[in-house]
Amino acid sequence: MVVLEQIYEGKAKKVFRTDDPGLVLVSYKDDATAFNGEKRGTIVGKGAINNRVTNHLMQLLEGEGVPTHFVEELSDRETVVKKVSIVPLEVIIRNISAGSFSKRYGVEEGIVFDAPTIEFSYKNDDLGDPLINDYHAVALKLATWEELDTIKTLAFRVNDVLKAFFKAVNVDLVDFKLEFGKTADGAIVLADEISPDTCRFWDSTTHEKLDKDRFRRDLGGVEDAYSEMMRRIMG
Repeated sequence: MVVLEQIYEGKAKKVFRTDDPGLVLVSYKDDATAFNGEKRGTIVGKGAINNRVTNHLMQLLEGEGVPTHFVEELSDRETVVKKVSIVPLEVIIRNISAGSFSKRYGVEEGIVFDAPTIEFSYKNDDLGDPLINDYHAVALKLATWEELDTIKTLAFRVNDVLKAFFKAVNVDLVDFKLEFGKTADGAIVLADEISPDTCRFWDSTTHEKLDKDRFRRDLGGVEDAYSEMMRRIMG
């Protein structure tokens, strides 16, 4: 496989075309953003951690029947993935109240829900990624009803697998964001990343935050938290 020109650069990753039309190379960056890009910084080593953690968890999920875009990890920061067209929805699963959920509904952080919740936001930086419901998503032709059903089923499956996995390493999976893509043949697969950037992780015993909230809220110890999560995940 030959890596060709860069075709995309986002807040946390660069994507490169390859000589295989079905594959792209993803390179993870140390850049960090929060609050829709209003806060910017660098988390040293984050790119390598998020790459390796994501690939480990994607392979775990593949083994549990969740199709993903993962193909091969090339280096600490670079991974080959299937080329997909991203469904422009952020899929947020919540097990415990925190972050924007607590702020939006005026409830304290740390309430354990009887069942996980799901919400969608429209992936559009100019609009601030607004919350959107199924009917809006279909009206805007972001996804079909069938695709939304598949996405929900897969998202809850991901939650079941990851909650159990993290509980075994003394971490509560508070909430997390997923993205899905469509392959050339129209199949829905899990894409993007699963990392301390996209998940809220709390130590089950101390409730210490082990994720990007340490950057968002200026709590310090950001690099240590990311390293600790990699240590627990990778064993």
